[in-house]
Amino acid sequence: MDFLRKARLRRLAGGMLLWCMAGAALGADLQQCVSIALRQNPDILASQFQLAQAEAALSQAQGQRLPKLNASITATRSNDALNAFGLKLSQRNVTFNDFGLSEYTGIGTVAPTAVNEPNPVNNYNPRLELQIPLYNGGMIAGYVDQARAYVKAAQAGDQAARQRVIFQVIQAYQGAHTAHAYVNVAQQAHAAAEAYVKTTQNLLNEGVVVRSDLLFAQVNLANVQVNLEEARRGEAAAIDQLHLLLGLSLDEKLEIGPDFTPAALGGKVAELQDEAVAANPGILALRNQLDAAGAGVKVASADYYPHLNAVIRKDWNAPAFQQFASSYTVAGVLSWQIFDMGVTRGAVGRAEASRAELQARLKQAEEGVRFQVIDAWRGSAEAESRVNARTAAVAQAEEAQRLVAKRYENGVTTMVEVLAAQAQLDQARAEQVAAHYQLTMQRSALRLAVGKLDGEQL
Repeated sequence: MDFLRKARLRRLAGGMLLWCMAGAALGADLQQCVSIALRQNPDILASQFQLAQAEAALSQAQGQRLPKLNASITATRSNDALNAFGLKLSQRNVTFNDFGLSEYTGIGTVAPTAVNEPNPVNNYNPRLELQIPLYNGGMIAGYVDQARAYVKAAQAGDQAARQRVIFQVIQAYQGAHTAHAYVNVAQQAHAAAEAYVKTTQNLLNEGVVVRSDLLFAQVNLANVQVNLEEARRGEAAAIDQLHLLLGLSLDEKLEIGPDFTPAALGGKVAELQDEAVAANPGILALRNQLDAAGAGVKVASADYYPHLNAVIRKDWNAPAFQQFASSYTVAGVLSWQIFDMGVTRGAVGRAEASRAELQARLKQAEEGVRFQVIDAWRGSAEAESRVNARTAAVAQAEEAQRLVAKRYENGVTTMVEVLAAQAQLDQARAEQVAAHYQLTMQRSALRLAVGKLDGEQL
């Protein structure tokens, strides 16, 4: 209940924060976006409730080790010969006449009516019973070990869910930045296209160029205008996706913070692979699930062994709610299921098969995370080289475009060559933007695979 209350308070606090910022643009850098997503994302809430279930199951399993005190009250009315006589004995109300003494004539074959056909007897039986588990073949210990393993698995699963959400936020956040960068590229192309139209018009008026050059420039301007509108629509869609991921209304104004590129992880790729196998939360969750399956085998095997329990009982019996006669019972119960037609063997076999399945899944997951690490490591190295190459390409294309434009102004070249140089520059700028986005995502994917995508370190 405390967990549920805290979860509600966190969501309420988040809602109040967003309400207070309504009417003004919400400024959020990457770390703030991650905090909002981790507070409101349904996957995070679901993983937290799974953790709460596992912790409650552990408390339940640990409680099985402790004695249990049961209270009950039973009201009985019976004229069954055995029950009626037994109830009178429990009430300590038996007399010699209850044995048929008044009917005895010295002849042993006479059946006493008082014994065989008694009057109905009322009995009220309050009872307290203390049940003490002493040994259950390791069943309770197995349940506790299983529950502990599931708690650890849920904790690792919660961490894995948090890192997946952080990766999604980075993807959406950088997607918005990338879309905005594409808009800047399109705006630069649009400004250049307008300048070409103006320059060509002036040169046409002076008789330096032919009218076809002006037509080429005008067609180029129209195409660039379409590209700019597409880029703006892509930016709006990227911002909307970030809104949805953060749980914000689409009409909520959102001003994202600065660009983000995570630092490269140091170390050799083999070391990062070993670290991922040891620390990736998804792997840890599977490993703990395997421990839980091993404890499940122990639970299933408990029926092979004897079970010993103690019972301490206190009874009160009376024909009415007064003058109760008390009694106590202390008992030790040893039971051993010798043969059960293969039921226990089947349960153990199923538990062992479940454990073997998890072992196979764990091995597959470990190999999978090794591949993810080396793939992201290669992708990061490639993306870093691509960023450097695209940066140099932009500088070269800018210089080439400047020289071609200068030649065109001097009447040495044609508009076709000018537009070709500008298209090459626009492409180089767009590829630089894409390369930067890929570098961010590849480094983030590497951190996710290793298990080091922590929101506090962004």
